[in-house]
Amino acid sequence: MDPSVELEIFVVTTPGLEPALCAEMQERGFANPVLAKGGVTTRGPWREVWRANLELRGAARVLARIGSFRAMHLAQLDKRARKFPWAQVLRPDVPVRVEASCNKSRIYHAGAAAQRIAKAIAEELGAPITKEAELVVKARIDDDLCTFSIDTSGEGLHKRGYKEAVNKAPMRENLAALFLRQCGYGGTEPVVDPMCGSGTFVIEAACIAAGLAPGRGRSFAFEQLASFDSAAWAGLCGAAPPVETPLRFYGSDRDAGAVKMSQANADRAGVAGITNFRAHAISDLEPPEGPPGLVIVNPPYGGRIGDTRQLYGLYGAFGKVMLNRFRGWRVGVITNEAALAKVTELPFLPTQPAVSHGGLPVTLYRTAVLGGG
Repeated sequence: MDPSVELEIFVVTTPGLEPALCAEMQERGFANPVLAKGGVTTRGPWREVWRANLELRGAARVLARIGSFRAMHLAQLDKRARKFPWAQVLRPDVPVRVEASCNKSRIYHAGAAAQRIAKAIAEELGAPITKEAELVVKARIDDDLCTFSIDTSGEGLHKRGYKEAVNKAPMRENLAALFLRQCGYGGTEPVVDPMCGSGTFVIEAACIAAGLAPGRGRSFAFEQLASFDSAAWAGLCGAAPPVETPLRFYGSDRDAGAVKMSQANADRAGVAGITNFRAHAISDLEPPEGPPGLVIVNPPYGGRIGDTRQLYGLYGAFGKVMLNRFRGWRVGVITNEAALAKVTELPFLPTQPAVSHGGLPVTLYRTAVLGGG
């Protein structure tokens, strides 16, 4: 497939956060991003597929739609799959696996459909078919239309490549990036997380301010495709050098192990010089010197801990510290229970729909600037 051929590109994100991802894609100059269920659609050549994987902080994975045809029954699917120009996209030496889904179609057995397509690829192209293959061809048969997509990401894009150590219920990096965006964070103010866990919010905020691409430290499935151009990819990776920032980003946790973990993660992410992690309780939290910014926190909550009432004291203490010491700052709190957010007594703005985090529906509660300025 000619690298300049325009593809439909589907960027997957957490359902409920599609508008935040769409805004990011507009900012990054992707062509006419359109909201869809579970993601955002854009169009462009393979270079834009690579760029989406490299640059988009809110993306979960990037699918490249490589072609479609109508198929009314399995024999027709088999015949047309064998005529599909697989060699333009896939390499005969790279293992592949096939996943299929069927909706409102005469072909209703997804497993049988996946088998036929896999056999066609194996016999016509010669590529090995294995269940463990990183490279995935996705076939969606919807109203008798079979559409092929390649999962160009491989491992989920929340895996930035720096987080070796995690604590319980870690916030995924792409989710953290979109919550930061929803709080109005754009890399021009300090961020404080007083329950930092493995440091996700602090590190993500620091990377944004330093202009570090989220995909800079990892590999992608698209590097195994016939359409991949290593020289053009190297040029794209080197196109946006990091920027100097005077800002600092602060994390704290009462668990000294979490603080050590965060420091190690920040070091691997290349932001150790602009992040600061300390072990102390919420009651000892003070605003750092310098301009005000954003306090964002993903505290323990009912679904993660068990008895919600045990947490009232923690949320109440957090709210008091914010109201008494953080005038001029904005606050974001992620929790799955409105009662816990209410205990803080913070003046939250109207909320947006809940999103799934670790299988729980969580809501971002945001304030405007505390104290009116």
